[in-house]
This record gives sequence, structure tokens and C-alpha cells, in this order.
Amino acid sequence: MDWLLEPLQFQFVRRALVLAVLIGIGGGLVGAVLFLRRTVLIADAFAHSLLPGIGLAFLILGPGTPSLLIGAIVGGLFTAGAAGLATRRFGLREETAFAVLFVCSLSLGIALMSRVVAPTDLLHYLFGDILAAGTLDMVIVCSVTCLTILGVAVGYRSLVAETFDPVFHRAFGRAGAFTHAAILLAVVLNLVAGLRAVGLILALGLFILPAVTASRYCRHFGSLLVASAAIGASGGVLGLAASWYLHLPSGACIVGCLGLICIFSVVTSRREHE
Repeated sequence: MDWLLEPLQFQFVRRALVLAVLIGIGGGLVGAVLFLRRTVLIADAFAHSLLPGIGLAFLILGPGTPSLLIGAIVGGLFTAGAAGLATRRFGLREETAFAVLFVCSLSLGIALMSRVVAPTDLLHYLFGDILAAGTLDMVIVCSVTCLTILGVAVGYRSLVAETFDPVFHRAFGRAGAFTHAAILLAVVLNLVAGLRAVGLILALGLFILPAVTASRYCRHFGSLLVASAAIGASGGVLGLAASWYLHLPSGACIVGCLGLICIFSVVTSRREHE
């Protein structure tokens, strides 16, 4: 027991533990919605769209958590707006618009990063380093997770309608468009919150893996949300422990644990179809 509790004597480990739980909850909730809407790869497109924003902020505003987070949020929101414009104005399918923006953002991000002289700070956002998180990271993650939980609770009925029958939902006023925009905003904010934990490269794992695992056992939307959030939080704790004792990168361990849980659920569950 002393061996298990030994890391908790350090403040930065306790902070990382709280962050891992909160990030897992937020990612699990958003991932469950994306999974049911069959748009989970949108999270990957958004993750790569943050890269040029981060690189540009680094070049203009210099290194530092505030400037890089501002760049990430601006990059994500710009991608969401551009995808919405391409879908509604030019008739592209949403997944096609995000695919185009995914490639363009990735190429632009690589070009901008090549201009960075000392990319050490950027590497933390690419691959994650939750043990190096500070007070500002804690504030951001807590705020985003609380907003995500509050949004799911308040807009539950609209979320159900938008997830299972978006055409019917959007036929009755602007509630459907607002809910869709809120989902995209939640993806961006949770990606930004997860930068310190797993980075941009592995960010998709926070969304898809808990949702797939929960879908093997849950048949109702509400239970899927709760289970996905719980699995995300559990994977965060297990991954952080594995990172500490095995001396491995935290982001890789967190997503790796979520992946092992997902594989175990797929192999052992009796459900044959999603």
C-alpha cells in the first residue's frame, strides 16, 4: 500500500491525478456523442487544426502557456467556422470539409513549426506531459470539464434529438444548428484541455476509446454517457500510474491503458454489432 501511495506525496502528482480524471470525464462525454453520430474522426481533424494555431501563437506571442492556448482555441474555432461555411454555403459534406481542413491544417502546422527555433514547449503539446501541468492548466481543465457536464445536463433532450435524428431536430427552428455548434465547441475545448495530458497526436484516444468500450455494454444514451465518462477517468488514473512506475511518457500510457481496456471489452463482450 505504501508503494502505491508513494507518488501522492508529491503535489505535482496529485495535480496530474485530478487533471487525468477531469480530462477523462470530459473526453468520455464528448466522445460518446461523436461515436453515436458516427463523426468521431472530426475530433482528429480538430486536433490537427490546433497545430497551426499553436505554431502561429508561438511565433507571434512567444513561448508560454497562455499564448499557446489562445492559439489552439483560435485554430479550433476557425476550423469549425470554415467547415460550417463549406457545408452550408458550398454544399460539401461535413466529413469532406473536415478532411480538406485536416490536410491543409496539418501541412500549415508543419510549415509553421519548421520556423520555430526552440520547439521544446511545443513538444509538450504534441505528445503530452501531464506531470508538468501548472495552476493555469488546472483552471482550464476544471472549467472545460464543468462546462461539458453542465452542457450535457442542461441540453440533454436537444442532444438526444441531434444525435439520433438531426434532420428532424433542425426542422424545428434553430435549436438543431445551435446544438450542433455546441458539440463542435465542446470538441475544441476538450481538445485544448487535453493538450497537457496526451497532446495533439494522441488526442483522439480520449474521445473514441472510452466511447467504444462503453458501447459494448450500454444500450441507452444516458448510461453510455455515464459509462464513457467513468471509463475515461479510470483510464486516466491507470495511465498516470503506469507512467510513474514504468517511467514512460504520460500521454502514451493514458491512451495505451484506454486502448487495452477497449480491446478487452471488444474481445470479451458478447455484443456482435455496434
